[in-house]
Amino acid sequence: MAPEPDPQAGHGFDRRMLEALVCPETQGTLEYDPVRQELTSRAAGLAYPIRDGIPVMLVDEARRLD
Repeated sequence: MAPEPDPQAGHGFDRRMLEALVCPETQGTLEYDPVRQELTSRAAGLAYPIRDGIPVMLVDEARRLD
């Protein structure tokens, strides 16, 4: 029998990376959005995409938060 998928796994994104990553714009903390597969910086008002489990920490690639 196959193991149950881990709902915390985030499609390949390792949440432990949040301890080391900061927003490149503000150097502030990031929050993980598993639904949108993004790391958000409320201080900067930006959401950085996660592609194939790898965060794209480029301001030019980020989406502005509403």
